Amino acid sequence: MKKGLILSGIQPSGILTLGNYLGALRNWVDIQEEYECMYFIADLHAITVPQDPKELRENTKKALMQYLACGLDPSKNVIFVQSHVHEHAELAWVLDCNTYMGELSRMTQFKDKSQKQVNVRVGLFNYPVLMAADILLYQADFVPVGEDQRQHLEITRDIARRYNSTYGKQVFTIPEAFISETGAKIMSLKDPEKKMSKSDPNPLAFISLLDDRDTIIKKFKKATTDSMNEVRFSDEQLGVKNLINIYSSITGKTPLEVEREFEGIGYGKFKMAVGETVADALEPIQKKYYELEAPENEEYIKNILKQGAEIASGKARETLKEVYETTGFYSK
Repeated sequence: MKKGLILSGIQPSGILTLGNYLGALRNWVDIQEEYECMYFIADLHAITVPQDPKELRENTKKALMQYLACGLDPSKNVIFVQSHVHEHAELAWVLDCNTYMGELSRMTQFKDKSQKQVNVRVGLFNYPVLMAADILLYQADFVPVGEDQRQHLEITRDIARRYNSTYGKQVFTIPEAFISETGAKIMSLKDPEKKMSKSDPNPLAFISLLDDRDTIIKKFKKATTDSMNEVRFSDEQLGVKNLINIYSSITGKTPLEVEREFEGIGYGKFKMAVGETVADALEPIQKKYYELEAPENEEYIKNILKQGAEIASGKARETLKEVYETTGFYSK
């Protein structure tokens, strides 16, 4: 029986957070036996905002090392860099010509991000079309998405249906959202109404995968809670609820079990316990990452990306060839 194909990617914008790990990367590791999985480093998406070339290259390598350190097995997953497969950009142009301005202007992320920029770049506006190309190029069956990306998946489905309908041919698979039962939405440690983000200007708001033990515990000690001093999984205590979510995700305990474990215990001891649990969980990831960072592993890393790009390019060529023929381009 054919395995369903799952595709996802993360932008190379520095060291990932605990939120990236618990919400995405750890789940990718869990499903690598069950599905055909393709994971890419989205460097083309990264340049919707200005990038320092040297930092972009370094961050791309760091992203791969974090994938591997978190447990992604290159022998079981196709891991590649987006810009290494030129078909992404080529298909995006064809899809641009099958997408309406009104659709893109309604994208919530574009509205939010464009308000923060003086000169809005076309790439930011077109971002969802490139994302659609990423997904449709590999005929992905499932795409892991959070709430912030669900709208982009919907426009991908709309674009695919429109193209298939226009040409009367099932060229693209219509992708479905993949919702993991174990995925956790981890919020900011300082503002629990916002998602944890590595771009947060307050370094106390997020846990980096490479934060040392003392830094991790310090950040949890300063995490926002409330004056109730009661460990309860409640929407009235968003800061505490977030800490319970983190502790629960790592230990496998239910929120109710966490409440019982810390019943009658103050926030100080609870925060310390969460911090130590997170530090313990990240220690083997950090050890693996620093091993990969050693100069003697440079060739190993390049070979993973080379092999991943070769496999991805083979799949991409098949789709783009069919798209070009269907669209009516004259073959050489």
